Formats: sequence, C-alpha cells, structure tokens
Amino acid sequence: MKKQYFVLIALIILALLFAFGSNLYRQKQTENYESMAKAEPSVLIREHSQTLGDDNAKVALIEFTDPGCETCSAFHPFVKQLLNAYPGKIKLVVRYAPFHKGADQMVKILEAAKKQGKYWETLEVMYRTQDQWASHHKPQPELIWRFLPQAGLDLDKLREDMTDPAIAKIIEQDLADAKVLNVTKTPGFFVNGKPLTSFGREQLQRLVESEIKEMY
Repeated sequence: MKKQYFVLIALIILALLFAFGSNLYRQKQTENYESMAKAEPSVLIREHSQTLGDDNAKVALIEFTDPGCETCSAFHPFVKQLLNAYPGKIKLVVRYAPFHKGADQMVKILEAAKKQGKYWETLEVMYRTQDQWASHHKPQPELIWRFLPQAGLDLDKLREDMTDPAIAKIIEQDLADAKVLNVTKTPGFFVNGKPLTSFGREQLQRLVESEIKEMY
C-alpha cells in the first residue's frame, strides 16, 4: 500500500513538473518571438502581405495560412468575427504556408486575383468549395477553375498574371519566414508578435483581447 502511495505522489510531482516546464517553455517562446518582432518586424509583416481591416489598427493579427487547409477554412469566419467585433482596432495580415499539395497554385491564383481587385472574393470561393478540390485522400487542385467564375474573375487574365515571377518570390519569402518563426502547421497565428502557443478559438480570442486591452 505504501509503495502505491509513493508511486502516486511521484506521478503527481512529475505531472506538476511537466506542466510547469511547458508553461515556462511557452512563456520563453513568446518572449523570443516578441524580441524578434521588435528587432526584425518584417519577418511577420512583409510589404507584399495582403491585409484586411484598418491600416492604422494597433493590433496586427498575423495568420500563416494554406488555402487547402481545412482548419484554416474553419477558422476564417471566426477571424472575420474578431475583426467585426473590434472595428478599427485589428488588422488581419495574411501570410502563406502552402504545405498541402497544390496549395502553392492556389496562392498564385489569389495573388493574381489581387490584381483584379478580387482577392477576398477568390479566397471565399476557395474555402467554400475546398472539399471538392482539396480532399486529403485525392486532392485535385485543378478543379478550382470550375468555381473561380463565382468570384467574378477574368480567367484568361488570371492565368497570365499567376505566372508572374514576383508571385513565386512571395511564396518563397513567406515560407522562409514561416521557417524562422517555426510555423510547421496551419493556421499559425501571431498577435503583435506574440504566438498563439495553445491552439483554439477561445485561446486566440483571449490573446487578441489581451493585446487590445494593452494597446487601447
């Protein structure tokens, strides 16, 4: 009986030490990224980055996203809700981490659509039809062309513009920044340089609200 008691105590102590170590690691990680953001802010926000919201907003919500990512699609309405809940206070910054098969082509389409002023309309179409072209069992990214007219795009111009070498450089730069920031899956969120270390909607909302409180 005594042996079982000591084993139980040891397990509790180990669990507490693990929890303490995890919290300490997350805190250190946050501090490191904040320092990096201050020293080299461009690693989070590049001149080419697509944004949504007031440019003068004091809270930047940076999202490393992949158009073929189901979780990115699921989080998209929630992110828009956050922007609508705090008008003028949050700016969404889109960065690319096209890890899924064919996702780099989707990014090229998005960047080409930007030249037609149809970036967000195109992204909405991609997310809405994602299950039809981005199946993890059998991805067929070429099927997206069936749905792109819904965004009001000139498809001939789109095909021409998406071959612009500058777009390939955008993808290359975003992937390089994602590597520096240790973004290995999507969506990857940062709020004014602070990483979302514990993933979830409530956690993201708390991080955003905490930063709004601090900045305003």
